[in-house]
Amino acid sequence: MSSLDHFQAPLDTDMEKQRAELAALIRRNTMEDGNYATAVDSLFMSRHSQNHDFAPGLAQPALCIMAQGRKEVRLADEHFNYDPLNYLVVSVSMPLSGRVVNASPEEPILAVRMDIDPAQITALIADAGPIGVPARPTGRGLYVEKIDSAMLDAVLRLVRLLDTPKDIAMLAPLIRREILYRLLRSQQGHRLYEIAIANSQSHRISQAIKWLNGNYEQPLRIDDLAKEVNLSVSTLHHRFKAMTAMSPLQYQKQLRLQEARRLMLAEGLEASAAGYRVGYESPSQFSREYSRLFGAPPLRDLARLRVGARLAREER
Repeated sequence: MSSLDHFQAPLDTDMEKQRAELAALIRRNTMEDGNYATAVDSLFMSRHSQNHDFAPGLAQPALCIMAQGRKEVRLADEHFNYDPLNYLVVSVSMPLSGRVVNASPEEPILAVRMDIDPAQITALIADAGPIGVPARPTGRGLYVEKIDSAMLDAVLRLVRLLDTPKDIAMLAPLIRREILYRLLRSQQGHRLYEIAIANSQSHRISQAIKWLNGNYEQPLRIDDLAKEVNLSVSTLHHRFKAMTAMSPLQYQKQLRLQEARRLMLAEGLEASAAGYRVGYESPSQFSREYSRLFGAPPLRDLARLRVGARLAREER
C-alpha cells in the first residue's frame, strides 16, 4: 500500500523558483552529508548524496519539506513517498523507517524539517477560534499532502532567517505559527487538530503514545494504559492501531529494540545487557525480535553499521 502511487504535474514557474532558492539555502548551510540543527529553534536541515536502505528510527511530530530528491517512509507495511511536490507530516511520535531514493553527489537529497509542538497547535486553536478545520475520521498519525505556494513561501521565509540572525528571535515564532496555521487549514489538517483538542480520542491516543515513550522498559498492561488515558481497552486498541498501524505492544517492542540498538552502538553495551536495560528478560527472545526488525542478529547488525559508517567517512 502506498500513499502516493504517482506524482503530480511539475511545480509552476513561481513555485519552482521558490523550490530552487530553498535548495540553494540548504546546500549553503550543509557542507556535507548529514542532519543539521540550525539557529532557528525546531528547524533542521539534511543532505544525503547516497542512497540508503530503510533505517528504523523514532520520528517525532514534524513537518518535512523536500527541496530536492525523494524519500520513502515506511510505517508497518505502508509506504509514504514525499518529494518537492508533496510534504510529509508526522502528527504523533511513532517508529518509522526511511530510505533515500535516487540520490547522487550531483543531485543530493536536500530537505528541511520543522518539529511540531502539539502545545503550540493547542494555543493557536485557542487564539484563532473556529478556523474551518473539517471534521473527518482521523486516520494514520502521518500523511502526505500536496504543497502549495503559500506553504512553500512560509517555509522559505523561515529558512531565509538564517541569513539575518538578528531577526530570528522576533520573526521565527511568527513564521512557525503561520506554518502551523496553514497545516491546520490544509485538506488533512483535521489530523493535527484532533491531536491538539483535549479529551478527543486522538488526543488520548497521543497521551498513550507519550506514556509508552517514557515507560517502554516497563511491563505493559493494557488495562492500566487504558485507565491512564481514560479509554476502554477496545477503544484504545482500535484507535491506537488506526493511528500508528500497530498495537500498543508492537509499538513498545519497536521502541525497546531501537533503544537497545542505540545503547549498543553509542554506549558499547553488550547485546544481553542492552536487552535487559530495555525490558527483555530473555536474551534469545531479544535476539530473535532484534533480527526481525533489523534484518540481522545484534552483533552482525552492529558490525554492518560500523563498516558502513567507516566507508562513508572514507568517501568524504
